[in-house]
Amino acid sequence: MVIPTEICALSEYRIYPGNGSLFIRRDGKPVFLGSSKAYSLTLQRKKPAKLVWTQAWRRLHKKGISETTTKKRSRRVNKVARAVVGLSLDDIRKKQSIKPEVRTAQRDAALKEVKSRKAANKGKTASGRTGRQSSAGQRAKVPKNVKR
Repeated sequence: MVIPTEICALSEYRIYPGNGSLFIRRDGKPVFLGSSKAYSLTLQRKKPAKLVWTQAWRRLHKKGISETTTKKRSRRVNKVARAVVGLSLDDIRKKQSIKPEVRTAQRDAALKEVKSRKAANKGKTASGRTGRQSSAGQRAKVPKNVKR
């Protein structure tokens, strides 16, 4: 047999038949109150969330819900490799698979080649120029405080 119960408007406790009181508000809304304490606090316009013994306060401060719900598991983010402007995805994977020693050797070889190319270019430009052209890039020095 199911017993019809009401819920207290302040504390949210169950009110069994024969207990509590029914309070009709000015706007005509019926308010069920479980005890004289709840009735008194309702007339004083106390907020249920500020009263420690009410269900509203317990809900607000997350009391007594640890056993009913478990923490939500966060999914780990999967890393996705993407192509860069100068390299395709296959090229990036190839470079990752090469051993670090081989990679350093390749880098050193490339640096040597660039340096030798620069030296060759420098030798060509120095031999092709005359003395006047090298100073033509600089401004002629003018004294600062000359009165005109």
